[in-house]
Amino acid sequence: MSKYLPPYLLNLFKPRPPLPQIPEKDLAPEPHERTYNQPLSGVATYVSKFEDPKDAPKAEPTLNKAERKAKKRQAAEEKNKVVLEKARDEWDPEKDPNAQGDAYKTLFVGRLNYDVTEDDLLKEMESYGKVRQVAVVRDKISGKPRGYAFVEFEHERDMRAAYRYADGMRLNGRRIVVDFERGRTVDGWFPRRLGGGLGGTRIGGPDQNIKASGRYDPNKHRRIAEVPSHDDSRSRRRDDDSRSSRRSRSRQRSRSRDRDRDRDRDRDRDRDRRSRRERSRSRSRDRDRRRSRSPGRRSSRYDRY
Repeated sequence: MSKYLPPYLLNLFKPRPPLPQIPEKDLAPEPHERTYNQPLSGVATYVSKFEDPKDAPKAEPTLNKAERKAKKRQAAEEKNKVVLEKARDEWDPEKDPNAQGDAYKTLFVGRLNYDVTEDDLLKEMESYGKVRQVAVVRDKISGKPRGYAFVEFEHERDMRAAYRYADGMRLNGRRIVVDFERGRTVDGWFPRRLGGGLGGTRIGGPDQNIKASGRYDPNKHRRIAEVPSHDDSRSRRRDDDSRSSRRSRSRQRSRSRDRDRDRDRDRDRDRDRRSRRERSRSRSRDRDRRRSRSPGRRSSRYDRY
């Protein structure tokens, strides 16, 4: 029957080739037949051949994973420090193409939604005063927005009003932070990319980062800085004027809302009175209609109702 099997199955039953025969002279001697050139001795014979410990190189300690990571971070920080110092020496805020116009009338707007355009920002900032220009900062290579912009107003008092009241407002689903332009108004100021800035959203872990909206420090409950100006007395008067004007406008809006609310309440009350009067009249008419009977009509037990 095996002759009817296919060749690939017949190969399974084919015997293996015989093992090669090794000559006896090539065989290793038995342990008891081995010969040694030198007799066995202790370690003291080889002590003279050891290296002097004084001439041996100093052994370096082995670093663990955390120490290697810290050493690598320190080397990167030292390298970046040199690059930052060079970039700080070359940085000039007066030559920045994004910062144009009067620095004391310009407002910085940060934490913007990447879908916000110049028109959206202009529409929101025009409620505080006349805006001269809006510049949303974009990436030089890709052209995509970087999340912050500069808004220049016609008057300094309008910029101060926006600085005071626009901080923390929601724009396209995100709360923004506004601040005055510090690059050209504060000495020794550097942007965040050069190691400066006041941002606290990327300090460290979730328990260290500032999550409060606006430019307030939740631990100190105070503003970071006041707005600089050419003349403090003039700016103080402007602040008082803008504050009084905004208070008067808010008072007028609240009065108008109260008047509208009272008018709506009176209108609803009159409507309820008319509806109740009409319902009582309809019920009296139905009652009279049921009570009135024709001469040929047979009395019913429902007439008394």
